[in-house]
Amino acid sequence: MADKILIESLHGGQVVRLTLNAPKANVLDAEMMADLQKALDDLPKQPDVKLVQFTGAGDHFCFGASVAEHVREKAPAMLAQFHRLFYTLADLAIPTAALISGQCLGGGLELALMCNFMFADKSAKLGQPEIQLGVFAPPASLLLPMKAGQAKADELLLTGKVISAEAAAAIGLVAEVFDDREAMLAGVDAWVAKHIVPKSAVSLRHAVRAARMEFNNVVKSKLAEQEKLYLDELMATEDANEGIQSFLDKRKPEWKNK
Repeated sequence: MADKILIESLHGGQVVRLTLNAPKANVLDAEMMADLQKALDDLPKQPDVKLVQFTGAGDHFCFGASVAEHVREKAPAMLAQFHRLFYTLADLAIPTAALISGQCLGGGLELALMCNFMFADKSAKLGQPEIQLGVFAPPASLLLPMKAGQAKADELLLTGKVISAEAAAAIGLVAEVFDDREAMLAGVDAWVAKHIVPKSAVSLRHAVRAARMEFNNVVKSKLAEQEKLYLDELMATEDANEGIQSFLDKRKPEWKNK
């Protein structure tokens, strides 16, 4: 079986690109998250790395985490594994960038939101559709208010709407929008050569720690609370379980409002 995370070394080892490799959806299931965790755990051994990029194989960045792993009996292990990625990224303190084409939804958008920089091409569609399944997005509930402001975060988290790359740029989530994937890869490569490669790797890591001190404190202190709310309260409701099951059954949910 092919590796679910492809690892590339760019700019003479100064940039590492991690590609979610399970097209077309690039779903963040347990296997992919384990491979991604291993790749992140290896980065402290590489002191010359100045930037970590995340992208998706094929036409899409990521449809999100595996819905099948959201069912009540699997949710605790899934969230623990998923949230460990965010704690690792917070502690890693290496600059990060998401390069987004196509669908970037749910857990895929949460991974992108954790990055210092988000780039997209015009095919990109970004959203947190969890509420449509009767659940919520724990990391995004923390990250979106800090990155886009509370009003826009509420709009995305409570409606589940999906927005274009241009709309994401307008609210400050996406740094630059390119015409297509090829233009994005070339444009980001030029941006990296200009803005990242000339810098000191060790200085960049200290700068990330400084710039993200409050941001990471929120993630590390509040994500466990979000996880507890999700597991202990939300998953005790009938509608959360109905929402997940109806998606798996490919039918419309029947809400009972309890």
